[in-house]
Amino acid sequence: MTDTRKTALVIGASRTLGLGLAAEYLRRDWDVIGTVRGSRRTGLHDLADASGGRLTIEHLEMTDPEQLAALRDRLARRTLDLLFVNAAITRGDLPIGEVPTDMFTEVMVTNALSPLRVVEALGPLVASTGTIGVMSSDQGSITLNTDGGQDLYRASKSALNQLMRCYAARHATDTRTLLLMDPGWVRTELGGPEADLSVEESVPGVAETIERHQGKPGLHFVDLEGHVVPW
Repeated sequence: MTDTRKTALVIGASRTLGLGLAAEYLRRDWDVIGTVRGSRRTGLHDLADASGGRLTIEHLEMTDPEQLAALRDRLARRTLDLLFVNAAITRGDLPIGEVPTDMFTEVMVTNALSPLRVVEALGPLVASTGTIGVMSSDQGSITLNTDGGQDLYRASKSALNQLMRCYAARHATDTRTLLLMDPGWVRTELGGPEADLSVEESVPGVAETIERHQGKPGLHFVDLEGHVVPW
């Protein structure tokens, strides 16, 4: 009997939203590949132990092009139904004039450049009916920024959105779905303890929105309830 189970690759799956997505896709009877940084044990390892072989772990420091190329080579024979890139850092709420150059570079490389490098490198592994998704934020919306604050983080997410738009324009005839996903304000290290949603409340909506957009080519900037987020 042919195995028709779908496969998701979740980049940045060691904790919080990435780990939650890996668990959610296992619950949906997918095979999952999740990446972690470094060699320490994470929650993803515990999830893999309980998965009956349906979750495999790969190691990737996303900002390292050599590691990304090595991962691409290791997965070259795989076909993915979903590639989802979950990665972001923040370095505090400083006015942009007070942000040191090295901090600016670190956040932009991690939040904008590296996710698109992943998309460029691993996108060819995604099936023609599959989905390429990147975790964005409504803080990347220029239209919604009426209060200011979090200058660098907002700028990095806006840059991510613009780069995905560039990717979509270069692949205008692509039949795959491209998603920029706003998961809501989630209680993570990045979102803080005052955020509206737990990981467990956010993740099912994210997965459901991804599923509802399957088969809809082009780039969509949406939230966990499927609503369009303004640019």
